[in-house]
Amino acid sequence: MNQDYQLTVQEVLARPTFQHAYLAAGKEGLQRLVRWVHIIEVIHFEQLLQGGELILTTGAAFKNDTAAFMTYLDQLIHNQVSCLCIEMGHNVSTIPQEWLSAAEACQLPLIIFPQSVRFIDITQDIHAHMINQHHKALQDLEKISREFHRMTLTSQGVTHVLGLLQSSTKAQVIYVPQDGQPKFIPPVSSRESGHWLSCLAGKLVETSDHGQAAVPSVEEIDGQTVIVQPVGAMGKTWAHLILILSRKPQEYEYLIMDSASLSIAQDLLRKRYMEERKLYSQTLWVDDLLHLRIRDEEQIKVLIGNEFKQLNELPYHVILIEFEQEQENHSLQDEGTESIGIHLSLSVRSVFEQHSFHPLITLKNNKLVVVAFDKAPKRPSKERLQQIFQSLLAMKAEEQMKLTIGIGQRNLSFMQAHISYQEALQAISLAPTLQGNVMFFDELGVFQLLLHIADKQILQAFVRTYLGPIIDHDQTKGSELLRTLKVYLDNDGSKQIAAQQLFIVRQSLYYRLEKIEELLGADYMLPEKRLALQVAIRAYQLTNPVRKL
Repeated sequence: MNQDYQLTVQEVLARPTFQHAYLAAGKEGLQRLVRWVHIIEVIHFEQLLQGGELILTTGAAFKNDTAAFMTYLDQLIHNQVSCLCIEMGHNVSTIPQEWLSAAEACQLPLIIFPQSVRFIDITQDIHAHMINQHHKALQDLEKISREFHRMTLTSQGVTHVLGLLQSSTKAQVIYVPQDGQPKFIPPVSSRESGHWLSCLAGKLVETSDHGQAAVPSVEEIDGQTVIVQPVGAMGKTWAHLILILSRKPQEYEYLIMDSASLSIAQDLLRKRYMEERKLYSQTLWVDDLLHLRIRDEEQIKVLIGNEFKQLNELPYHVILIEFEQEQENHSLQDEGTESIGIHLSLSVRSVFEQHSFHPLITLKNNKLVVVAFDKAPKRPSKERLQQIFQSLLAMKAEEQMKLTIGIGQRNLSFMQAHISYQEALQAISLAPTLQGNVMFFDELGVFQLLLHIADKQILQAFVRTYLGPIIDHDQTKGSELLRTLKVYLDNDGSKQIAAQQLFIVRQSLYYRLEKIEELLGADYMLPEKRLALQVAIRAYQLTNPVRKL
């Protein structure tokens, strides 16, 4: 593997265009990397450099003036150039000892051309060489990336990827999975491995907190450069890939680490998908429990085993997550509902576990059913659930997948799970009516009662009794009195807030309220009637989910 697409100063001296040049000072800096060639013939130039340049000059900016040369040299040092090349001739006839001493003191290689040279030949030669090396490095990187992906299809994919990464970088590679033993390639003594794991412990925790969005972390430890790359997907870090270099890392190291970590992440994701399928088949009994086809705790003990006692004593919520693929997302449509559901289940399990919940997940048509046991019951569960749902909604929005979520109330004991399940069903059924995508049953208010009125004719009669004149007026006149009434009552009769939320001027609101009073009677704001009106409006929403208020 050719990684040397950045030349050192020593390698530059070996180029044909430097055959007559010699090193006058700064031997200690010969291993500096040259990233570009630049010609500087002015005395002030700090804004022109970015660091790592090989500087060519005829000395026109300083001639034989030592003070001017020192000003020139200070700027080069400040901008961390690689070396300075001076052509002897019309501007500079001799190199004073002060110049040599100054260059030697800062270990800046000072190269002298004793006779006239063509700077354009030098520039073209070095730039062409570097560009060709870049191109070759990219070709090699693409070849290795393909090999990484091929390796992950084998049974020992991760181990093979780590081996190829080490042979390609000639660096110490450390792989630290979240749920396994660290691997060192090449192997090191137990004392050395313990030392590195101790040094890296804090950094691994820090980068895990950032999940998959984390960028590589770089720091110096024991005089060596350490690059820490998180490996993961779906908002969770599954492992860390670490490279230890005895030199400053080049772009190549970052690119190859990114390719290796992506291949490892794909391998881990594939294995987790298979594990999720297995877990899915093992939790099919959850559907029987939620539909009261299991009525005996002994059956659940047999199905769960040793976990039964611990889980049965933890509070839980039953949660329904309905997923709907956007029409434009043909890749999802081609997968099939079960495959999409299992992929979603991977994300759901990962996010729930991050927030201290133990999820039992099963798939029912286009809905995931999650029985989320709270492993940290002393911490407020609702706040953590809201964080979970925000993460899932954001994650799946990027995949053009719409999620609607219904959450049953907190409960205890497996045998009560069907109650929380029914609450989750009722909550999610109100999503179109209330225009929400996360519906907590305990936030439904009076809807909790209305949902239990099985005879819809009773609800419709109640609505007609209290809202009939308003509904008829809206239908015949195309007005919005019902919506106006809802907003006005929901804001405790505040005309200012109601006008703002309805996006109308105060005078228009007064006109509408006068019409409402005319239709309902002057007593419509009295407590009992006002309460009945608010309930009737909710009943209307329930029986007319298409009408948005």
